[in-house]
Amino acid sequence: MSATDSSLLRPRLLGRATVNVVVAISVLYTLLPVLWLVLASTKTRDALFSSDLLSLSDFSFVQNLEDLFAMDGGLYSRWYVNSLLYAVLGAAVGALVSVACGYAFDKYRFRHKEKLFGLVLAAVMVPQTVLALPLYLMASEAGLVNTFWAVFIPVLFNPFGVYLGRIFARGYVPDEVLEAARVDGAGELTTYARVALRMLGPGLVTVFLFQLTAIWNNFFLPMVMLSDQDLYPVSLGLYQWNSSASVSPEYYPVVIMGSLLAVLPLILAFVLLQRFWRSGLTAGAVK
Repeated sequence: MSATDSSLLRPRLLGRATVNVVVAISVLYTLLPVLWLVLASTKTRDALFSSDLLSLSDFSFVQNLEDLFAMDGGLYSRWYVNSLLYAVLGAAVGALVSVACGYAFDKYRFRHKEKLFGLVLAAVMVPQTVLALPLYLMASEAGLVNTFWAVFIPVLFNPFGVYLGRIFARGYVPDEVLEAARVDGAGELTTYARVALRMLGPGLVTVFLFQLTAIWNNFFLPMVMLSDQDLYPVSLGLYQWNSSASVSPEYYPVVIMGSLLAVLPLILAFVLLQRFWRSGLTAGAVK
């Protein structure tokens, strides 16, 4: 190898090593809290306070799991089911709504289309916490406060999902295919349901995963809307237990165990749907 080739190769290797170091640090930053959560969930309350997480003694995973589902009359099970309803059902319906809206913005012409889409983009930049009080006032007027619908209905509409829906419609659904379906006599709804929606599958899964993560981790809206513990999602319920732990230390192990179980649905969803998610993120990259 000549000196010139060596001098050209050295910066490339240095850049690759730098990238690998940055990625390794990022992975450690992400995984260390999860590792701590796994180790802490196996310990008794006394072992938690002594910070003796790496010791093989005081193993209490099964007992902590039993205590979690027995605490306060098995309230955690109810919170978990509520979170699944809010997140899975809400993300599924919300993804369908978002993709349908994005498809309409991309494929149809109507008055003030770009101005309306500009409002959608502006809504993306509005923090959800800012909307909590107006949503509460609207729900109060409609008599929905402290009901399932007070949390479920607002999560169905996601401006960022509409934006992604338009991107996916442009990248996955050629206009020529829609024209061919119309020539064959298919109506607009039939064309969308039987032709476009199948092509939008990866995009639909991508929007679903984004919505699922946002709704599952949603905390402020349920806190504003709900006062009945039986309607709490996992995030709000664990927050309440954690607040009580300063007075009743027996809540600490169950909060940690509950937090570990709360992470599992998101991990499972990403593992099962990652193939569609990866292809969805590359929408339009080839065009």
